[in-house]
Amino acid sequence: MPPISKQKRDKISEQILHYLFSISPQSAFTSIIAQEAIRDEEFTKSLLQELEKNRLIVKITKSPEGLEYARRERWRISDKAYEVLKKYQR
Repeated sequence: MPPISKQKRDKISEQILHYLFSISPQSAFTSIIAQEAIRDEEFTKSLLQELEKNRLIVKITKSPEGLEYARRERWRISDKAYEVLKKYQR
């Protein structure tokens, strides 16, 4: 499989951020985000990790009951990124 250009990775990352912004304040599992972006879960996970490094999204490691996830990861948009995107939506 040919490598994906930086420009295309950025576009897909924008789609992910838009999706997380649209469902905010809720969070979504990696598999749901991959379905929305129509991408492979592993590729989506790598993009999510990049976005987390840039502090645009936050990983949620515990369930609503307070139990630590063993294998799953939920993601939500960071407060800072939400405020910036909210300004551009007007």
